[in-house]
Amino acid sequence: MAYIKGISYYLPERVVTNDELLLEFPEWSVEKVATKVGVKSRHLAAVDETAGDMAEKAARKLFEEYNIDPKSIDFLMLCTQSPDYFLPSTACILQNRLGIPTSAGAFDYNLGCSGCVYGLVMAKGLIESGIAKNVLVLTAETYQKYLHPSDKSNRSIFGDGAAACLISTDGIAEIGNFSLGTDGSGADHLIVRTGASRCKQATGDVFEDMDGHLRFDDYLYMNGSAIFNFTLDAVPEMIKDILAKNKLESGDIDYFVFHQANKFMLNTIRKVCMLPKDKFYINLEETGNTVSSTVMIALKDCFDKNVIHPGMKVMITGFGVGLSWGGTILTF
Repeated sequence: MAYIKGISYYLPERVVTNDELLLEFPEWSVEKVATKVGVKSRHLAAVDETAGDMAEKAARKLFEEYNIDPKSIDFLMLCTQSPDYFLPSTACILQNRLGIPTSAGAFDYNLGCSGCVYGLVMAKGLIESGIAKNVLVLTAETYQKYLHPSDKSNRSIFGDGAAACLISTDGIAEIGNFSLGTDGSGADHLIVRTGASRCKQATGDVFEDMDGHLRFDDYLYMNGSAIFNFTLDAVPEMIKDILAKNKLESGDIDYFVFHQANKFMLNTIRKVCMLPKDKFYINLEETGNTVSSTVMIALKDCFDKNVIHPGMKVMITGFGVGLSWGGTILTF
């Protein structure tokens, strides 16, 4: 069996409020952003602050809060779509910076909104196969650096941040069985088209999508309506599959912690899936959508506020870029 032993997170110092965004987009409504998107402020990484820097800070907070000796870690993985370099792996650099033994394995994996869950999948496999005893799972993104200055929608939604989680042979929450899925036919719905091997040079191309939003090839593009529709198709079936694979009924779940995409989407999912409002976590007000870190940030906040406590069964899910999705049950 594999367990979560501790969780921590780091948010950059720079905070951008809705009022600040309004100075750039005076035609916009602060109330609309706060009500529909659910975000009042978000953290932005400094110009010289990378995903690797933030992951290191999250890991050091974890070590301090849970009295973890980095020399006890025998595997490290980092989920990021904004690595410090094309190569080497940022996880390898973090092994050295964090003082983790050279006998530990380390790698990056490129995944977004479902990345936290996929990290738990791999960590559980390493633990249960006997390959590792203490796996450090890190998530970190600087999506704000991928956004065009005029992209007011995504600038209001996304925030930068990092989370750290230790998976071990004992701990505070047993990790259950997983439901996973991938639909690469929707890759174009959330994409940065240039900069990597398929199209290395910036093009400067700008298009208008079917919803009338500008699509900049050299910056992050999200087809909001397509992602919304994908979520409404994938998440209800995923919930059923998670319950079936863990031999549970919906009424057995004490709390639901889903990827914090945006308030409107989460409320729609909750209503469609008929999940109790008082058992469903929504809180993006001060962080925004931190991509792969949202679930870990939410779980940590729930611990600190005693919303989640021993004896509870908690369903976690992630869904988005890829397109990909995944979920499991945590038993505290």
